[in-house]
Amino acid sequence: MEIVVTGRHTQVKQKFRDVVETKMNRVTAIAPDAERAQVVLSHEGNPRQADTAKRVEITVIAGRTVVRAEASSSDEFSALDIAMDKLTLRLRRMRDRRKDHRRGYTQIVDNGPVDVPSQVEETEAEEEPSTSAGEAVAGDLGPGESVEVKVGDTPIVIRRKLHIAEPMTIDEALYEMELIGHDFFLFVNKDTNRPSVVYHRHGWSYGVFEIDTPENVAKEK
Repeated sequence: MEIVVTGRHTQVKQKFRDVVETKMNRVTAIAPDAERAQVVLSHEGNPRQADTAKRVEITVIAGRTVVRAEASSSDEFSALDIAMDKLTLRLRRMRDRRKDHRRGYTQIVDNGPVDVPSQVEETEAEEEPSTSAGEAVAGDLGPGESVEVKVGDTPIVIRRKLHIAEPMTIDEALYEMELIGHDFFLFVNKDTNRPSVVYHRHGWSYGVFEIDTPENVAKEK
């Protein structure tokens, strides 16, 4: 498995790289088909956030599935441990779901290749943000490309990124949301062909938003 470790607003020490290499054995033990692991270490310079100054983001590409985890702590090694615990839990869920699929309990649709740009490219994009807010909203982007804009003299930053994905069911969208550890997941509903969002509500409760235009709704009536 290829392992890429990069720093964002910080230098990555060799000791941290060595620890990452060792801990990634847990990943290959759970997901032997894992092809690439991207680890990004970032530093928060605000002294008021010293307890969460170090942030570790891990992205693993296993077959056609992307699994992510992230965590923050006062030092990079603690953050790495917490992120690895989250990651291995999600990898086990992925493995168990694949086992259920082979036994015929559920159905998983292959959504095609996943285009995940390298973290080095993302870091470069952050260091050279666009100068026009309109570009963050309406600029032409290719798959996996991103653009960031700082709005005037405010601390507000707008980021726009293009992802390519095949339509999926609500059940598949919930599964993908759990794997990347987000509270929501944007997808195209396979049953309605509408842009949709699944999201956590509370406990084991979820919600679904679907978006459409008045013209399309009128045509369906």
